[in-house]
Amino acid sequence: MTSKGLYCAEGDFYIDPWGKVDRAVITHAHSDHARSGLNRYLCSAESVDVLRLRIGDKASIQALQFGEKIDMGGVKVSLHPAGHILGSSQVRLESKTGVIVASGDYKTAPDRTCTAFEVVKCNTFITETTFGLPIYRWARELEVFEEINEWWKNNQVAGRTSILLGYALGKSQRALSGLEAEIGPIYQQDGIAPYTDAYRKAGVSLPVTRLTSTIGSDFKKGESMIIATQSSLASPWVNQIGPYSTAFLSGWMATKKMRKSNSGDRGFVLSDHVDWPSLLTAVSETGADQIYTNHGFSKEVAKYLSERGYDARVLPTHSSARPDEVA
Repeated sequence: MTSKGLYCAEGDFYIDPWGKVDRAVITHAHSDHARSGLNRYLCSAESVDVLRLRIGDKASIQALQFGEKIDMGGVKVSLHPAGHILGSSQVRLESKTGVIVASGDYKTAPDRTCTAFEVVKCNTFITETTFGLPIYRWARELEVFEEINEWWKNNQVAGRTSILLGYALGKSQRALSGLEAEIGPIYQQDGIAPYTDAYRKAGVSLPVTRLTSTIGSDFKKGESMIIATQSSLASPWVNQIGPYSTAFLSGWMATKKMRKSNSGDRGFVLSDHVDWPSLLTAVSETGADQIYTNHGFSKEVAKYLSERGYDARVLPTHSSARPDEVA
């Protein structure tokens, strides 16, 4: 690890750097992993369109199909599905010293909007630990969507428009994939639409949506569902929809502390990250004996794994703050 991020000295490239570098391998297009202004990018073919939305059309991007190998300074590099969002990848590095896999953000439970996680055998596994505590255990996706659709119906009975809040990229499209379109009209915030279009272009089936910029006198108050980001609640369209109810989509909604601090009316536990039991399973199935943990509960997971015979250590990152520690 360097001041600019995770660095492969032998191949002379970085993985998800946070500083300005010449060459970067990008695991996925979320802003904390993909930053603009770098000289050269490498990502999965599935990720190119959403990455360009993030970093701009002029960026120099090389795309790899999942499983395709290239040589980077004597290191064989390949990308493998991480199951986090569209195009999200694990990075496999093979050299004479062995095989290292950097997970990026990942989840092992499949969903309808991205290629499912693939176990990649390795000697060293660098795993995210965003939700690395036993309290984080996800329900089946279908059960969560049933709850969301029932909440929408109940809001209709009460004459309230429903607003689901989540990330513009990944969470919003996953939420759309589980909505029952026959319940009522579905809108999405304008800023989310380009990412949704990229998902549709990639072949992901999503219901027909309208834009919040088109909300007018014909808007069906108390019937519609709106997919939006939290910051958009200050937008003019909110003043046109009448009574409404909001709900957050996040794995952090699994804790009482976060549910109480949530300013929305509801919180649904829907995460695009691996939960505790699946994290342990993923670590075991890679066959790795050396584990590096980063993000979230990295110290706790490293300690737990060390007590069970792994050579487990924390890999420091540029930010150690957790979402549950931020006001």
